[in-house]
Parts: sequence; C-alpha cells; structure tokens
Amino acid sequence: MKLTIERAALLKALGHVQSVVERRNTIPILSNVLLTAGQTGLAFSATDLDMEIIDETEARIEAAGQITAPAHTLYEIVRKLPEGAEVSLGFTGDDPRLQVRAGRYKVNLPVLPAGDFPIMSPDGLSGQFAVDTAGLMRLIDKTRFAISTEETRYYLTGIYLHTLVDEGRPILRAVATDGHRLALADMPAPEGSAGTPGVIVPRKTVQEARRLMEDAGEDVQIQLSPQKIRFDFGRAALTSKVIDGSFPDYSRVIPRENHRVMTVDNALFAAAVDRVATISSEKSRSVKMAAESGRVTLTVRNMETGQAVEELEVDYDGEPFEIGFNARYLLDVTSQIAGETAEFRFADRAGATMLDPVLVLDPTDAGVQYVLMPLRA
Repeated sequence: MKLTIERAALLKALGHVQSVVERRNTIPILSNVLLTAGQTGLAFSATDLDMEIIDETEARIEAAGQITAPAHTLYEIVRKLPEGAEVSLGFTGDDPRLQVRAGRYKVNLPVLPAGDFPIMSPDGLSGQFAVDTAGLMRLIDKTRFAISTEETRYYLTGIYLHTLVDEGRPILRAVATDGHRLALADMPAPEGSAGTPGVIVPRKTVQEARRLMEDAGEDVQIQLSPQKIRFDFGRAALTSKVIDGSFPDYSRVIPRENHRVMTVDNALFAAAVDRVATISSEKSRSVKMAAESGRVTLTVRNMETGQAVEELEVDYDGEPFEIGFNARYLLDVTSQIAGETAEFRFADRAGATMLDPVLVLDPTDAGVQYVLMPLRA
C-alpha cells in the first residue's frame, strides 16, 4: 500500500472514525483503524463491536492495499502536522510497520493484519428512507439530555426512534427518559419510513451520529432492522446495534389534564433558578416554586450554606400552590426552549397533587414536549 493525501482530508476522515475507538481495549485490533487504499480513494473503518463508522476520502493511490494502525496515535500525529502538509502513507510486507511521512517528519507505526479486523454485517437492514438532516439533528438535540445513565435500566440508555400516526399525520418521533424527566420531539415522517421497526438507539451511537451530521448534506439515509440501524451521511456511514429491549409505554406518563398554566420568561426564569440553586447540595438540588397570581417565588434551603430566594413576575392567575423540582432538571428543560417563553402545565383534575407529573411546552415549537416529575416541596 502506498499513497499520498492532503493533511486536511486525512484529519477529517480520521476524526470521523477514531472517536468510536475505546481508549482501553482487551482486544488489540479494536484500538486500530482499518485503512483500505483502492481505486476510488482511501477508506477508513473503526469499530467497538457494537458500532462501526466508515469514511472515505480522495487520495493519490500508487499501490492499493489494506492494513490497520493505532487509531488515536495516527489521529494525534496528523493533527499536529502543519496545515497544508502532504502526507504519505506506505506499507510493504518487508517492514511490518506503517510509514507516515510529511516533509521532513517521519514515523513508523505498528500494524496488525487487515484480515483480523472485524466487519459489521449489513444483514437484515432494509426499508431505506431519507431524513432531512436539520430535522434529525433537532430530534436528537431536543431529547438526548434525558437519556438515562443507569446501566441497570439498559432499555432507557438510548433514544427511542419510531414512526406513528398522530391525529391523522404520520410522524417520526424521538423519546428519551430516565424516569425523572421525559423529552419527546416529532417531525413529519419521511417518505418510505412508515412501517419501519421502532428501535432504541444507544447513547454512544446517538452522540456519534449527531457529530457526523455536522458534515452531512441535506439528507441522511437511514436503514433499520430490529437489531441494527445504519446512517449514511454521503461518504461516511455509521452502523450500530440497537438496544435489545422494550421501551416503556411513554404515552402513559404524559399528562393529559394539566390545565393549570403558568407562562414564564424562559431566560429570566432559567437564570433565577441557576442563581438560587448555587447554594443547594449537589445530592438534592431541590428548588421550591411558590406560585400565586402574577408571580412565582423560587426558594432553596441548605442547612449548611443558608437560604436563597428570588421572585419573578409570571403569567398566572390561578390558586396559589407550591411545588418542588430538581434544579438541574429544570435547567436542562429550559435550555431546550427555543422561544422567549416556557409554558408549565400543572395538574388540576380531581385528586391531583403537587407530585403529579408536570408538562413543559415551548409555545414556538408544537412538536416538542417535556415531562418533569416533581420533588416534595
């Protein structure tokens, strides 16, 4: 294998694939990236056995071939080369190392056989459809903060991506929850997506797919099966296993009779929550909201550091009430509100308590919903 490639192109492609490689691996070849020099350019593959990223870029190929080299080491070397550098990569059977040259710089890297590199099979993938890249990015950005980090509840450690018909409209929906808060985002279902299986996309896959969308075109191609999902971003592609489990019936959590409405200036409200929460203990981070006509008072009490109080004007004209929330969860939700105001909807049905779930809406985006579970005020 022998080729020459521009540093910028090499860095971009390596940057796309190397992040999937775990820093510590018990299987040595999983620390490597597979380099394949062919007629159409240089292809890169990296995997952690649950996910695989492939990218391809143009290069001047003098001799075709395949080899694997340490992914993170190669990326760091290329990153530190001067801009505009021409990089030469070479490997022959006579020297069991990959030669990397750029100007007067030269380094030899250990290699492992390309034949030992695991390839993720595309078997079972079907039903390809195109999704608007900006729309898919929105689904991810509006929901991923609510993905659970508790590995014991593995079926919550991803985003549930599925199609359904809502009020006669076919939609593509993303849902994430950790049991304390829930985030839901909709977009019109892409043509050809109806009937595809709903899948739970793992947190790491969500992060990598979102990162690759930054360099994608207008559309992302998606293929699904009950076991896998594949995203095609043009020259780059990501294939991943999905979480083997059943996502809970989230519709039962979304309150339907929350007609007690409080509208707040989102930026002012978030800043006030952040200020009063400064003295809260990291474990509880509980902030009490005392609402009455035209205003809400935020209070945090801490036995060690004292008490913080701030009052805000709000649009509310109902009966006074008090309710408590985890301050970080409040801030996570308010950070997703695109408009100037946020709408909090509290339960007002018969028998309702201040521990019933609260619905938070963005008046400027009807396709998102957030649910927060209160704490004891």
